[in-house]
Amino acid sequence: MKKNFLTDREKTINSALFILDKLGGQCDFHKLFKILYFADQKHLVKYGTSFSGDFYVAMKHGPVPSDLYDVLKDVRDGRDEKYIKFFSVNPSSIVITSEKPDLDVLSESNLECLVESINENRSLGFNALTSKSHGKAWESAQEQTDMIGFLDIASEGGADKEMLKYIEFNLENQTALSYATPG
Repeated sequence: MKKNFLTDREKTINSALFILDKLGGQCDFHKLFKILYFADQKHLVKYGTSFSGDFYVAMKHGPVPSDLYDVLKDVRDGRDEKYIKFFSVNPSSIVITSEKPDLDVLSESNLECLVESINENRSLGFNALTSKSHGKAWESAQEQTDMIGFLDIASEGGADKEMLKYIEFNLENQTALSYATPG
């Protein structure tokens, strides 16, 4: 069983809003998800934690943040009143927003990694982003389950052995917290 960080939906939503803001208020699911994936990978490698805790699922065209994907599908299909104030999604899966992110929710390290990922990936097309995201972490998930392990993501991003140990420690603590927290 792969261990997960605790998902912080508020950070996930504000990370998406930040990306969308920097891309002119709209982009497709694919680009949004890949920019977020590579930002999270950078954060794991540099700081030893996922900034949103949203886990990634290996899908045909690359990693997809599970919780954010569910939110955006629900918005697109009219099943989520809570997040319609932040996003609209057209039938072509273009996410549109005029909302600004709450920067108080995102740390300096979150913003740093998001900006780096935006700068590196904003001009890449669908095929280039798909190819770039089909690394060892994605392949490993395809072989075992559809969930991509955070350690695999970090390893693929260049984390050294000490950082991987630190990430494993953080994952174990998060897992222990999730079992200790009622509800």
